[in-house]
Amino acid sequence: MSAQPMPQTILITGAGSGIGRATARRFLDAGWRVGLVGRRADALAETAGGSDLALVLPCDVTDAAAVDAAFAKAATTWGRIDVVFNNAGRNLGADTPDLIDPEGFRAVIDVNVNGVFNCARAAFAQMRAQDPQGGRIINNGSISAHAPRPGSIAYTASKHAVTGITKTVSLDGRPFGIACGQIDIGNAVTEMAERMARGVTQADGSIRAEAMMDVATVADTVYHMATLPDGANVQFVTVMATNMPFVGRG
Repeated sequence: MSAQPMPQTILITGAGSGIGRATARRFLDAGWRVGLVGRRADALAETAGGSDLALVLPCDVTDAAAVDAAFAKAATTWGRIDVVFNNAGRNLGADTPDLIDPEGFRAVIDVNVNGVFNCARAAFAQMRAQDPQGGRIINNGSISAHAPRPGSIAYTASKHAVTGITKTVSLDGRPFGIACGQIDIGNAVTEMAERMARGVTQADGSIRAEAMMDVATVADTVYHMATLPDGANVQFVTVMATNMPFVGRG
């Protein structure tokens, strides 16, 4: 009898809540081995729910050395990393550029850009070195990678940068079998986005509640991207609440 193939492996950053938690549980339910990356070990353990397939990896994505150590632990434990969902992110309160604290701006860039780079870098190194070579990196962009909300200069700048990272990693990964794609998400029901359902400022200055979608839809989309056959890639996908103000925003 031939040996059963080992479950595939994925690392998910920002796995302690929201989209990261929902996606991690989607992969665990599908039988994947899932590395849970985030700052709070207790939240990661809650996401894991006692699953033997989960590997809790407390880590601040802005700390490159800590990211390298977390990815190395996953690779040592499992032998390889097949997929990384580069999901961790943060935001600021809405305000005009003149009222944004420079330190707050830098903090958003540190997580949303430097953190994405740190994890893409660590994933690329492992995927290039492993045998068989290759893997898949999925970056969490945003509707804001295409069009800003009012008062969102830090977040919007960071998500445009993520798109640049996605395109560059896609290009640089080709010789090594490393695919890279981006999911741009609009109005999934999470703690971070629930304010959209209460009412947020629109481009015309009005405050209106917006349509929302189940976060499970996002998790299913990431799962689809991760399970494509070798040689196929979703380069960019936008998944959003149908009636949210994106097309024609502004």
